[in-house]
Amino acid sequence: MPPLELIISAWQFDWAALAMISTFGVLYGLGIRAAGRNGQTWPLWRTLAFYLLGLGSLAVLTCGFSGVYSADLRWAFTLKVTLLLFVVPLLMGLGRPITLARAALSARGVETLNSVLSHRVVRFFSNSLAAPLIGLALFSTFLTPAFHTLRADPLAEILLTVCIPLLGLLMALPIIEEADFQRSSAYITLEFVFVFIELLADAVPGILLRLNGQVLDHVTTTQAVAGWFPDPLRDQQLAGDALWFICEIVDLPLIILMFIRFSRSDKREARGFDQLTDAQLDELNAQHLNRR
Repeated sequence: MPPLELIISAWQFDWAALAMISTFGVLYGLGIRAAGRNGQTWPLWRTLAFYLLGLGSLAVLTCGFSGVYSADLRWAFTLKVTLLLFVVPLLMGLGRPITLARAALSARGVETLNSVLSHRVVRFFSNSLAAPLIGLALFSTFLTPAFHTLRADPLAEILLTVCIPLLGLLMALPIIEEADFQRSSAYITLEFVFVFIELLADAVPGILLRLNGQVLDHVTTTQAVAGWFPDPLRDQQLAGDALWFICEIVDLPLIILMFIRFSRSDKREARGFDQLTDAQLDELNAQHLNRR
């Protein structure tokens, strides 16, 4: 394993990541200012969470040790990609960017935002029933020779740096910002069961990487730049450990968020029933009995 001082000191300029961080940071800052002009005060802790935890973790992963050595080390690349997909979006989501956008935009702007969010393409990627399959498909490529291409090709690195966090945001925001993606409690229950199964299935590629006795990307030579570099098989096993561990650990906060989302949806539906008159309740009961 690398020495601690190397992990701390390793640094690079990832221009794609820095451009994305700058864009997100400027847009979020403009949103806070616009929301203030509209008479809405944005919580300081959400601002700090977005900038320090969200954008800060994005910068560390892409410009720090995992970014510097991702082309040479399978486990560093795996650590970077999995955290960009699962952890960074959750941290950025604490800043509630969609809620901020609604507070900052005019009525026409909010209507445009709603139109974009309701588009079938956006809804497909933000659907909790479909998004986990995307992660499983991505991690399954780690079991093929494409694993080396994703690590070593500069264009692939740029695409992953930009697309993986965006994909993660589409997967996380429907759970975090439940006010913007309201569902019935029955639908959320179905989502919860499916997400629970699929999030566990995401760990399967990590298990296969860890337990396999041969190098799956067929790159059996290593360009070791230091004595602590592992051999290719050990590197693959460490990548499997990282993928397996992160996919299992990330289940817990996501499942907790799903429980919170279900609880709020159930309370919202209960309030709706409480507002019904006795005649309206009798009509609903009659309709239910007739369907049976």
